[in-house]
Amino acid sequence: MSPKNNTFLLPYFTNSSALFSAIAEQPWSVFLDSGFPNSQQGRYDIISANPICTLVTQGDITTITRKNITTESTLDPFDLVKAELLPSATAQNLPFNGGAIGYFSYDLARRLEKLPVIATDAEQIADMAIGIYTWAVIVDHHQQQSYLVGFAESDAVWQSLITQFSVLPTSESTPPFKVAGAIKSNMDEHAYADAFKKIKQYLKEGDCYQVNLAQRFIADCTGSPWTAYLKLRELNAAPFSGYLNLPDAQVLSSSPERFLKVTQGLVETKPIKGTRPRKQNVTEDAQQIQSLQNSHKDKSENLMIVDLLRNDIGKTCKKGSVKVPLIFNVESYATVHHLVSTITGELDDNQHALDLLKTCFPGGSITGAPKIRSMEIIEELEPNRRGVYCGAIGYIGFNGNMDTNIAIRTLVHSNNTIRFWAGGGIVNDSDVADEYQESFDKAKALLDLLKEFSE
Repeated sequence: MSPKNNTFLLPYFTNSSALFSAIAEQPWSVFLDSGFPNSQQGRYDIISANPICTLVTQGDITTITRKNITTESTLDPFDLVKAELLPSATAQNLPFNGGAIGYFSYDLARRLEKLPVIATDAEQIADMAIGIYTWAVIVDHHQQQSYLVGFAESDAVWQSLITQFSVLPTSESTPPFKVAGAIKSNMDEHAYADAFKKIKQYLKEGDCYQVNLAQRFIADCTGSPWTAYLKLRELNAAPFSGYLNLPDAQVLSSSPERFLKVTQGLVETKPIKGTRPRKQNVTEDAQQIQSLQNSHKDKSENLMIVDLLRNDIGKTCKKGSVKVPLIFNVESYATVHHLVSTITGELDDNQHALDLLKTCFPGGSITGAPKIRSMEIIEELEPNRRGVYCGAIGYIGFNGNMDTNIAIRTLVHSNNTIRFWAGGGIVNDSDVADEYQESFDKAKALLDLLKEFSE
């Protein structure tokens, strides 16, 4: 068979999580999840496993494993991933034909910028974990069609993949997952108020215009995090969700926010700034949307990040191509309404999607402005390093396409604990009680998830 160009039509199933369940426990199995059918906002699901190469970055070292042979490199992690993505054609106008899938953690920014070392690295997991996948199942929910794309090491393996993904697994039982003990935050209300006060002082002194401040929640747990993810996608379906089963950690994301998308050279980013909690009552819920649309504060926050991202993507886009086709648009999710803007551009001919990701990393919507000073303040005031939180999860294909999220509403499981973060942007006219409550509004679905499994 000709490598990288196979496309086989598979039976379509509405719920891709059932297909993924068969391989969910395999090391390096990955599921990029549109949230369908619980969310109608996404379109494609991507499932894969058995990467031919893995790249795991910890500090200054990237460990590259290929056919059980391991090498180490101190070169730039983004460039190392790019070197593995030899260009190839894709079929059927599908978004992905094989390539890189995984996460780039927020703290990978330390390879790009000199940042202070203050916060505790309690996670002790990789700064980047990427697999290079030669095949994938692509589920297109708009067209109600599924495909196996890419290639396998032999015709027999390719045929076995066709067989495996042509039927749903027979077993419907999922392994148990339990949360033991209390869910604890690394900031109580008093500690949050102290950090908030320091940010306000920095804002007053003109150090920055906006700083994102987050608290970290943690709980002890046992069992399979895949079971937790199945419940999460019911509670908080979102278009940029995903489940990564990596050797050192499992990542459970239900992010509503796109970071960077590249489709045949066209670039899109959709920053979120501005949040209101959903209400059960229809009239009250509509009032929340109206409140968000009319909020000068939220629009000012959003505009700051739009300007930052216009500048960031402009570094790798063609001159004059960066536009803002949609600004201050309200998008509604399971537990919150968000104010979302859309920025587009055209990637320069001599630039790769990973060059774009590198120059924009991490996303400005979860740092503040100016970005580097905001990150210095975050490192000073947040007790724990963020790890995967506020990094990016997604794919970069052999075909040059890319789609990544901002890893918010995201849990990380390792060492019998499960953690997540929630926060928001602080500006001059922010109110401490409102901002503290907003972090709980954003955390609601994840707190509900852990309570659901509490003993």
